[in-house]
Amino acid sequence: MSARMRLRGLVHKEIRQIFRDPSALMIAFLLPAVLLLVNGFGLSLDAADVKLGVVIEAPEENVRGLVQALDASPYLAVTGFPHSANAVAAMRAGTVRGVLVIREDFTQRVAHPPSWPAVAGLAVDATDPNTARLLEGYVAGALASWISGLAVERGLSVAGAGVGLDARYWFNPELRSGSFIVPGMIAMVMTMTGALLTALIVAREWERGTMETMLASPARMSEIVLAKLGCYFVLGMLAMVAAVLMAMVIFSVPYRGSVPALGLAAALFLVFALGLGLFISTLTRNQFVAAQLAFLTTMMPSMMLSGMLFDITAMPTWLQAITYAVPARYLVSILQTLFLAGDVWPVLLPNLGGLAVAACIAVLGTMAVTRRRLD
Repeated sequence: MSARMRLRGLVHKEIRQIFRDPSALMIAFLLPAVLLLVNGFGLSLDAADVKLGVVIEAPEENVRGLVQALDASPYLAVTGFPHSANAVAAMRAGTVRGVLVIREDFTQRVAHPPSWPAVAGLAVDATDPNTARLLEGYVAGALASWISGLAVERGLSVAGAGVGLDARYWFNPELRSGSFIVPGMIAMVMTMTGALLTALIVAREWERGTMETMLASPARMSEIVLAKLGCYFVLGMLAMVAAVLMAMVIFSVPYRGSVPALGLAAALFLVFALGLGLFISTLTRNQFVAAQLAFLTTMMPSMMLSGMLFDITAMPTWLQAITYAVPARYLVSILQTLFLAGDVWPVLLPNLGGLAVAACIAVLGTMAVTRRRLD
């Protein structure tokens, strides 16, 4: 029997099993829909980021005190840029979350109190709405503190002093937390359902003895793994499409990226999630234990350490390092970028690389564990 015929038979077996078992379709389609609806409408928790790029068009000696005031704020991490174009590029790449531009006429207005308030330009990456709110507040507070001190120094009325901010919100101008949370929710539910789907169904095959029969057949281990991954991969991709459509139609989240970029990210992530499910089911051979392990290794890390709910940059350094071992971190970053900013390749490429590594590890680990079970 040729390898093509064996693979065709395995795929046919997997397809028939999927349609005979309603739980597979429920996990693939019903569970993501329920999780997205419940959490998308009920969850509104924002993260914070305080990285600020500063561009000084005014003479530096006149605003040295302002730069010191911004640097002295415990809530701001200030990075200087020579030109606005460099700062905007850094914000697109996610290096900074906002850009403050001190215009050339700023010091002139400060020097002539009747022309107050002096206005500075602030552009904020509002993919995370709390970034826009908090960053604007921190910058306004630092500017107000500086201008008040300057007014006291010059013997002027503090009440008449003031600095205005011309704030503009990028990527998420309406500051809707749902536009930030829903893409992250897609990553979380696909993490759990991808692993849970294969873990439960394959564990059931171990309990019923079907897997032993397949392993004893002429089919190679690579063919068995490929057949299972292939069938559930198609099911998972359909579930991803349904989740993305729900995000766009029900939650009105804009999608600004390209379909190929989304497809590549989803494909790599599903290979990881399905491979992890096979790995868990092969180790446990028990549906209950497999379900518990799938939940603990996917749901909890995806919720706590992916950046979906809690800002990674606000975590301790040692915990930030751990997040690199959570593949959902990469998918969350990709989805939020594709939905709200578009194809920003300096962000997408490193995250796609992380997903590729995770997918390879999951598949190779599954084949190694299964091979040991045959010894």
